[in-house]
Amino acid sequence: MLKMLEKSLRKSLPESLKVYGTVFHMNQGNPFKLKALVDKWPDFNTVVVRPQEQEMTDDLDHYTNTYQIYSKDPEKCQEFLGSPEVINWKQHLQIQSSQSSLDKVIENLVAINFGKVKHTRCILYMMHETARKLFPSLVDAKNLPPNDGVPTSINQEMFQISSLDVTHAAVVNKFWHFGGNERSQRFIECCIRAFPSFCLLGPEGNPVSWTLMDQTGELRMAGTIPEYRGQALVTHIIRVQVYFLGKLGFPMYSHVDRANYIMQKLNLSTHSISMPCDWNQWNCVPL
Repeated sequence: MLKMLEKSLRKSLPESLKVYGTVFHMNQGNPFKLKALVDKWPDFNTVVVRPQEQEMTDDLDHYTNTYQIYSKDPEKCQEFLGSPEVINWKQHLQIQSSQSSLDKVIENLVAINFGKVKHTRCILYMMHETARKLFPSLVDAKNLPPNDGVPTSINQEMFQISSLDVTHAAVVNKFWHFGGNERSQRFIECCIRAFPSFCLLGPEGNPVSWTLMDQTGELRMAGTIPEYRGQALVTHIIRVQVYFLGKLGFPMYSHVDRANYIMQKLNLSTHSISMPCDWNQWNCVPL
């Protein structure tokens, strides 16, 4: 059934991208122990992917209490999303989707459940190789030259390519825009355990630049410690990540804040393609 769901979601790209990426990795062993719910089967209208109930024991942990949603008809999904069996609106939670059109429904449900919500909209990018495979018409429309995919060169005597260890979660957490607390660090540790990660070790043997994936398979949390910035290290490690994950056939995508022009420029340099839909996150808090 998950294979059928993945195939169906692929037909709805790019608006289904956040859910499609999650279901893809559920079919690769489901390392985050997620489950998918649909309003009906097989002709579903709405899909929600969320953790198992036993994983959502901390009512304040919105990093764990995260839902990915795709709906073919967002105006008709409120009843399904309003069910306590689908979304636990009594918890601190976040909802992620590639559909800004869900905004009104989510605002209505938050109001019904006496909460407040913060909506974050960012630019959604799909890596060139993924777009060429999943969304070739958009690649052709952009008229992009072929991307050689070869990582940029760095000082190999000073920096060594490696993977992140759970002991490195603290430094990632320190510089992650959405992190900086104990719950976010636990989430980062889960991401490091579950998915491939990439980093550059500096002369002292510690990570100086890194990138990893979240439970949806999105490339996230890239960063460089301040004293090593300005050397294009994060560009190099992201290209390494894209090169190796592309060989594994993973769908690769990311988001960038609309004010982060440096990362927007980096995405352009790797021929990543901005999607016609947004990356959305709703942080919901019960009052």
